[in-house]
Amino acid sequence: MLDLLYPAILICAGLIMIAIFTSLLAFRFGAPILLVFLAVGLLAGEDGLGLHFDDATTAYVVGNLALAVILFDSGFQMRLASLRQAAGPALALATVGVLVTAGLIALATHVVLPFSWPESLLLGAILSSTDAAALFFLMRVGGTPIRERVRSTLEIESGANDPMAIFLTITLVELIRFGSAHGGISIPGLVLSFVREMGLGVVFGLIGGFLITKMVNRFNFEHGLYPVLVLAASLVIFAAAGEVEGSGFLAVYVAGLYAGNRPLKAKATLQRFQEGMTWLAQIIMFLMLGLLANPARFAMIALPSVLIALVLIFIARPLAVWVCLWPFRFQSSERTFISWVGLRGAVSILLAILPLAEGIDHSQTYFNVAFIVVLTSLLVHGWTITPLATRLGLVIPPKTGLVERVELELPGSAHHELVVYRIVGNSPVALGERVPRWARPSLVIRKGQSMRYQYAGRLQEGDYVYLFAAPRYTRLLDRLFGSPARLAADDDDFFGAFVIDPTKPVAGLAQAYGAQVPTADPELTISRFMADRLGGRAEVGDRVGCGPVDLVVRDTDDEGRVISAGLALEPQAVVGPTMQTVRALLRVAVRIRQFFGGKAKGSRAAQ
Repeated sequence: MLDLLYPAILICAGLIMIAIFTSLLAFRFGAPILLVFLAVGLLAGEDGLGLHFDDATTAYVVGNLALAVILFDSGFQMRLASLRQAAGPALALATVGVLVTAGLIALATHVVLPFSWPESLLLGAILSSTDAAALFFLMRVGGTPIRERVRSTLEIESGANDPMAIFLTITLVELIRFGSAHGGISIPGLVLSFVREMGLGVVFGLIGGFLITKMVNRFNFEHGLYPVLVLAASLVIFAAAGEVEGSGFLAVYVAGLYAGNRPLKAKATLQRFQEGMTWLAQIIMFLMLGLLANPARFAMIALPSVLIALVLIFIARPLAVWVCLWPFRFQSSERTFISWVGLRGAVSILLAILPLAEGIDHSQTYFNVAFIVVLTSLLVHGWTITPLATRLGLVIPPKTGLVERVELELPGSAHHELVVYRIVGNSPVALGERVPRWARPSLVIRKGQSMRYQYAGRLQEGDYVYLFAAPRYTRLLDRLFGSPARLAADDDDFFGAFVIDPTKPVAGLAQAYGAQVPTADPELTISRFMADRLGGRAEVGDRVGCGPVDLVVRDTDDEGRVISAGLALEPQAVVGPTMQTVRALLRVAVRIRQFFGGKAKGSRAAQ
């Protein structure tokens, strides 16, 4: 056994390094990076280089641990403001959406495979949830700035629907294993079991998050021990909740959500450590699942698996999304995008390992079908998310270009942080704009030489500037140190052709543009109206439909209040030549009105 120690370490560490280096190709050619990790595992496996790995139980255990790490970090990164804005639709998708999706996949499975109804429902449950790991990486690592409400809805759904899918899968596995020996499934008993499991998950998550916060803030450990403590505590929460038959995945997600939204010592260090651990967990999970698969067995099941994947992508997911989001105020373009972004990933393959570990009939078929569906989803969705978001007008055009910034945490300071900017060409400060005094610049490094800011003179491209600033001001500093953004050609289409004053009464929109707005309160401002319709907090790019027009958030303050708004005519329509001409004429009319309005104001001022 000891003779295998060094070869095993060499192989495992080598595969991780190969996966990391192949990620460069993924970024270079726009390939889904998780598909690359999975491909490395497949190529190294039994049907590739010949590495033999068939321990389903070990794969299931390691995969669960990796998923717990990923879910804790995803909760840790989620802001409460985003949660409040998107919790309703996301939870609807994570519960009702999972049931609808599982039922439709079961129907398709019963048609194309010789499965009984319980077996078809089991495959539906296995494939019913979107994958948190896959979605977080494709949405965040891709760097595409999508509207906050849409992105938050997808991220919260993917983190919250795993417990539902796991609960359904375990229940159906037990039903198939024991049949009617335990009296079958009682619907009231099933509902009570689900409520107990989810409730215990929430309780353990809140208690665990509270304890993590207290431990980090109260005790003075060696600086490098804080991330290790938090990682170990998150796994303790996961295991403790599971031990009492609660949802460990929900518990660890809630714990991360609680801790991430509380003041924490060494928070920047924790975030960097967790980012690295999440990458490692993701790589290990996909490599291991790739090693476990045998592509040679895929041929006989490939056609029905692809058919099931197509039903999932084009029928089950869209129908579930449109049913769940019907009560909420989403634009048709937003519903279309959420319908499309139904990524399947490691969770579905992990759930398909459970029948293998339990040794039930057709267990290998469950695994192979799930694997092919995941491959199809990554291939179809992974390359199309950004183009579709752009096509639907959901990508926020940048208002600030390249910003090179590093934040350094200051011990004992909760109100300021040390921020380091590298001066980029054509930024306002490089062109002579002065740094405001409230930013407290302290040091400039130029060509390897350090000097006090007062003696550095005009800042030059390539300089590093160290300054102290309150965290709420970093957005303003980004605009000062960032290169000017090259706004998209359809910027007016995104932010609206007209700029309107958000402090004006919303009732005026009905008279001027025929907008459908409430007129009960004549003093209700446009800003307050938009914030109320957006869940209390607005984000740049958010839209509020008002019949024939859309109100668009152009800019917000740190509290999420609208400080600049636009108005778009015929929102979200696919415009043809006629509509383009109408819009062009409207823009000309607006420019003329603004020009003469400005001249009139100037004449009155002169008088």
